Amino acid sequence: MRLSAMGDVAMTVPVLRAFVKQYPEVKLTVISRPFFKPFFDGIPNVEFFAFDEKERHKGFLGLLRLFKDVKKLKIDAFADLHNVLRSKVVSLLFALSGKKRATVDKGREGKKELTRAENKIFKQLPTMFERHAKVFSALGFPVDLSSRSLGTEFPKKAVLSAEITDLIGENYQKLIGIAPFAQYDSKVYPLDLMQEVIAKLAENKDQTILLFGGGKKEIEILDSLSEPFKNVINVAGKIKFQQELKLISNLDVMLSMDSGNAHIAAMLGVKVVTLWGATHPYAGFLPFNQTLENALTSDRDQYPKLPTSVYGNKIVEGYEDAMRTISPKQVVKKIESGI
Repeated sequence: MRLSAMGDVAMTVPVLRAFVKQYPEVKLTVISRPFFKPFFDGIPNVEFFAFDEKERHKGFLGLLRLFKDVKKLKIDAFADLHNVLRSKVVSLLFALSGKKRATVDKGREGKKELTRAENKIFKQLPTMFERHAKVFSALGFPVDLSSRSLGTEFPKKAVLSAEITDLIGENYQKLIGIAPFAQYDSKVYPLDLMQEVIAKLAENKDQTILLFGGGKKEIEILDSLSEPFKNVINVAGKIKFQQELKLISNLDVMLSMDSGNAHIAAMLGVKVVTLWGATHPYAGFLPFNQTLENALTSDRDQYPKLPTSVYGNKIVEGYEDAMRTISPKQVVKKIESGI
């Protein structure tokens, strides 16, 4: 299997957990960047193969080397869960060598119909989890993702190291995570409204609010958000990624934009409240095992062209303030109602 971006990778984890429970005799090898290896730690029968995009596996010749490297593992079938040029090349090489392969259908036509300004077809599209499961089904391994199956089992909360407990303290009853950033501004809740959300949540001293992000600019913003409150802590840049995953597994709830953090929390079995601006969960990116009720979307009565984009990368004039239709009161109520 070939995987790339953080959200894409995180969304495969629940499907793989379901797969190995339902087919314990099958070994899976995940091909992705080394950074993502911690996502798959502890999943039985899953091995990780690091994709070296900068040296050994760079360019077309690098993909040939990747094919040869992976072929040595005696692969019987190739599941392309990414469907980009690189994965298509490797998939084709496996097909030419006589191996069975299947590629995820990203449903691009349906997404165009959902996001176009005119003649929009506003309906729920298949989730990425369903699309991934369909790939395995095409290879002869139907995967049941329903609540009746073992697919909704999640790892236990990780034991937190002394380094983490020193950072967040131990005098809390509830841990609330907030990941206020996303790749595109059209998916980011306005900062002044997020400040209101944090201030209201911080009034309850039994709650500790942890802020997640990355990069110098984001860390500076998170520091400014946390500074006024003793029970609001910016963890960005203070712990390693693997420790961050362990910390997220201990959250009672994660508040996230339509971003990778939402899918990371969901793959760890954490309740996720998501905020949606230019995008919409109908495109298939609602985090795993979460409800539409916990996905707060911008008002389509005021902004009827929503969703305007699948990924949030399209700017539509006049829609800059769409997320302001989601009130801080709504957000706080949704978070506190389920913890």
